[in-house]
Amino acid sequence: MARLLPVLLPLLFSAALPGALRAQPSMGAPSVDQTFDRIERLQQQSAARQRAINLARNTIVKLNGGLTRYMPAACMFSTGSGVGSCLVASTAEGFRFRFSGGAPGWQQQGQVPTLSSEVLISPDGRQVLEVAYNGAPR
Repeated sequence: MARLLPVLLPLLFSAALPGALRAQPSMGAPSVDQTFDRIERLQQQSAARQRAINLARNTIVKLNGGLTRYMPAACMFSTGSGVGSCLVASTAEGFRFRFSGGAPGWQQQGQVPTLSSEVLISPDGRQVLEVAYNGAPR
């Protein structure tokens, strides 16, 4: 902790100063403002990713008759950044999810999935852009 104090104190004090008065970091390190901006972007992306996984999962559940008839893979119930292998792409186009599903309990009972789905959700996580596939496993 004693070694970190000389490093942390300037950062803490620079965060309290107006932008024009803050010292610029040396050796190409990001400024405090850049770091806070990056943290804010990551938080926004995380919220959009969580909305996207919820929307993708709920869309496919509805298409396949509801939770009494269909259950998506466990990775579609992940929270936070632990989206797992169901998120196959996160680009400017949006979030693309590909996942399996089947009758309720299929995964817990070690059964093979009966359906496979691929869904593209908008970058803000609020709109289904495409249900690219929803059918027999390929």
